[in-house]
Amino acid sequence: MAKKVEKQLKLQVPAGKATPAPPLGPALGQAGINIGDFVNQFNDATREMMGDLIPVVISIYDDRSFDFILKTPPASSLLLKAINEKKGSGKNLAKKVGKVTQQQLEDIAAVKMEDLSANDVKAGAKIIAGTARSMGIEVE
Repeated sequence: MAKKVEKQLKLQVPAGKATPAPPLGPALGQAGINIGDFVNQFNDATREMMGDLIPVVISIYDDRSFDFILKTPPASSLLLKAINEKKGSGKNLAKKVGKVTQQQLEDIAAVKMEDLSANDVKAGAKIIAGTARSMGIEVE
């Protein structure tokens, strides 16, 4: 018989750098799972993605076991990495922080394709372009 999912946690954790310290530790501790086991498994699974912020969905079962699903990094962090900036513009219409090309948008869309609600890379690039504009990044 299948195990019953008791709780689901959605967190964003730096790849390969998960620690039991806040905010991750308290969230996992309240859920009743072994924090050390999760940290080790997560760091092993994300070692090659070092430097990215990885969204993770953790399913916690009634016997306190767990499994997790890794998602692709947020579009905003991929865009910031493409233009070598730390953060977007606070005033996206007045102040631009950088420029991205159509090819960069398509590359980011290809990475995020499994998480986007688009049928092809061109449609995905339009979604990513909207995110770029809202961050104050100029689309060429």
